[in-house]
Amino acid sequence: MNSVGEACTDMKREYDQCFNRWFAEKFLKGDGSGDPCTDLFKRYQQCVQKAIKEKEIPIEGLEFMGHSKEKPKNSS
Repeated sequence: MNSVGEACTDMKREYDQCFNRWFAEKFLKGDGSGDPCTDLFKRYQQCVQKAIKEKEIPIEGLEFMGHSKEKPKNSS
């Protein structure tokens, strides 16, 4: 699947490959430490954000997940 921004598609593929390799070779085998793809993700995320602005895609009210998104706190 291509990215929302044509210029971001190669970065998306590079990140997807990195994540899938890490997920299969490390995470599923019990090694959840570290994420070697964080820098790729951040560059891709910035590219997508720029493309969204350039295409004037309305995103008000949408929540995005990512490395910088805080996990919700339990309301116990």
